[in-house]
Amino acid sequence: MKFLKVLGIIIVVLAVIVLVGGMFLPKTYTVSRSTVINAPDSVIYKNIADYNEFLKWNAWSKMESGIKVKISGPIAKPSHFYEWEGDKTGQGSMKITKVELNKMVDMELRFIKPFESLADTRFDIVPEGSGNKVTWTMSGDNNLMGKWMGVFMSMDKMIGKDFEDGLKFLKEKSEIGK
Repeated sequence: MKFLKVLGIIIVVLAVIVLVGGMFLPKTYTVSRSTVINAPDSVIYKNIADYNEFLKWNAWSKMESGIKVKISGPIAKPSHFYEWEGDKTGQGSMKITKVELNKMVDMELRFIKPFESLADTRFDIVPEGSGNKVTWTMSGDNNLMGKWMGVFMSMDKMIGKDFEDGLKFLKEKSEIGK
């Protein structure tokens, strides 16, 4: 009986630590990477805003060759839709929510598997020197589990390298004029 009482106290203390501690952890996250691409803004924009082109350079589709993809909706316009399902990449969708021709593409990114989450993903294209600086940003809210995961591994560390690889592939594709 004494063991159960001690176990109950330990469980309550741990629950309080998790809940109260979670109140002090970051509520949001942001991951951002940039590169300069020596290509016209219209080429870069098309490679981002047309999911048929996006599929050819994004790091996650290169990671898994057997990924199932469905693309629908008006190309490079709000409601252009990209769904994927794969063994390594999980399941989710992206939907363009806002565009500024040759300047910006804003997307709603929804993960379904292996975990559910919602994020805002944005690409900004700004002239820089003889090229264009492309900044890829993803931001979202941390739920309680996400807050505690961030103590051990930040979103920046988890996907920052994938952003860097993706921008490298976008740069290669855009600079050859495709």
